[in-house]
Amino acid sequence: MEDLLDKLDEQTAALRGLPIFLREDATKVFLKCLDTDILEPVLNGASVAILTILQDDGAGTSVRDQAVVLEGDIVLHNIPDLSTALAYLFGLLYALNIDYPKQMRYTFEAIQAIFFELDGSRCSQPIRSLKTKLLL
Repeated sequence: MEDLLDKLDEQTAALRGLPIFLREDATKVFLKCLDTDILEPVLNGASVAILTILQDDGAGTSVRDQAVVLEGDIVLHNIPDLSTALAYLFGLLYALNIDYPKQMRYTFEAIQAIFFELDGSRCSQPIRSLKTKLLL
């Protein structure tokens, strides 16, 4: 697992760190499993998630696939990286008018207001604070 963390690029690290900075629980949205695992228990109860499928080849662990999960089903797969998967997930949530997961409300609001600049004038206080810190 440490090998995988060493290989993360800055963009992926920033996206993984955003919920931590906003003090949110990302464990139900960023799911992980091995390619040999049965997917049903992993996806059970996952209404909105990004699934990272890892391949353990003996020499280390590498990312085999990224997938977008809605209502417990994989709707998109073979996504090249986490940032693309998160953009697809956000686009689906926005286009289908699905509520953001409660445990990551501020993270998705930050993506909407700061990264995509959609409805940026109507931010909650934590997002306005983050936006100010990023602009300094």
